[in-house]
Amino acid sequence: MKAIVIHEFGGIDKLRYEEIETPEPGDGQVLVKIFASGINHLDHDLREGVSGIDVKFPHVLGVEGVGEVAAIGNGVTQSSIGDRVAIHFAQGNPKSDMWLSGLDGVDFTHGRIGASRWGTHAEYCVAEETSLINLPKNLPYEQAAGSVIGLGTAWHMTVTLGKIQAGQNVLINAAGSVVGSSAIQIAKLHGAKIIASAGSQQKLELAKQIGADEVINYSNEDIFEKIMDITNGKGVDLVIESVGGEVLIQSINAVSLNGRLITCGAHAGETVPINIIELFRKHMLIQGSHLAGRREIAHVLKLVAQEKLSPVIDTVYPLAEAKIAAQKTANRDVFGKLILTP
Repeated sequence: MKAIVIHEFGGIDKLRYEEIETPEPGDGQVLVKIFASGINHLDHDLREGVSGIDVKFPHVLGVEGVGEVAAIGNGVTQSSIGDRVAIHFAQGNPKSDMWLSGLDGVDFTHGRIGASRWGTHAEYCVAEETSLINLPKNLPYEQAAGSVIGLGTAWHMTVTLGKIQAGQNVLINAAGSVVGSSAIQIAKLHGAKIIASAGSQQKLELAKQIGADEVINYSNEDIFEKIMDITNGKGVDLVIESVGGEVLIQSINAVSLNGRLITCGAHAGETVPINIIELFRKHMLIQGSHLAGRREIAHVLKLVAQEKLSPVIDTVYPLAEAKIAAQKTANRDVFGKLILTP
C-alpha cells in the first residue's frame, strides 16, 4: 500500500510517500480501507519528535481517518466487510476503568492511531474494532474526515464541558483552527453570542461568515479590553481556548463571574502565570479537554449528515502531496481542515 512514512524525526523533508506492506488485522481488529484522512497539528508534533508520545520507526502518520472495513480479524463480532466507519484516535478497551467511567475518548489501552501505532495517512489502516464509529449513510467521506476530531473535540469542549446555554457570551480563540471554526458553529447552533479571535484579519472575516458576531485580532488588540467593551464590563460566560501564552492570560481575565474556560492547546506558551485570587473570587472554572468519546462523535456526525453542522474544509490534497499540506499547516496558512485522499 501507499503511505506517508517517517524513518526519523525532523522537518517536512522527512515525510516519504512510500510503498509498504499492507498490515493484517489481528484478534479483535479490522483493516480499514482509507478514503479520507484529516491532518492535525499532532501530525506536525509527532514528525518533529515533540509530542511526548513514543514513536517507533518506520512510522505511518495520520491520527484521523474514515473509510470502509476491508478485512476482519478473529473475534470481531460487531463489524462487517463494507461497513462505513471512522477510526477513533484512542484505541481503548471496553473493560478498562477509563472506558467504564465514560472516558473512552482518552482510553489508550491499545495505543493511539498514528502515534504509538500506524496511522491513517495511507491506503489502509488496522484499528481495534472497539474504536470504530459508524458513519451515516449519506455522509461523504471527506466531510466525515473533517469532522471526527475538529467538530468532536469542539463539541466536547463547548457542550459537554462548557455546558453552553442560549444567550451566553462565548469567546472562541484561534477562530481559524479546526477546533475554533467548529466551536463557532456549535455555539451558533446553541444560540450563544460569539466573539471570535484570531491573529489575522483574513481569518476574522472568514469567522464572521460562519457565525461570529464580534471579532478580535489578538495580534494587535487586547482581548480583555475588547471583551469588556463588547460585553459592557460583564465578561464572557465561556471561553474555548487553544492558543496558550498571553492569549490564555488575557482570556482568563475576560471570564465573567461563574464563568468557564476550557482549553485544549498551548502552542503559544505552555506555562503561564495565573492569579489564583482572581480565580476564586470569580468562582470560575478552568478545565482541560482532550478528545471526545465515541458517542459524542457519532452524534456530531449525525448533525453533519443532517446539515446542522458542517466541517470547514480548507483544501483536499491527494496523499502523494502530503508535504504540501504539511507546509501549509506549519505556516498556519489554514482556515479549518486539510484533508488527504489516497
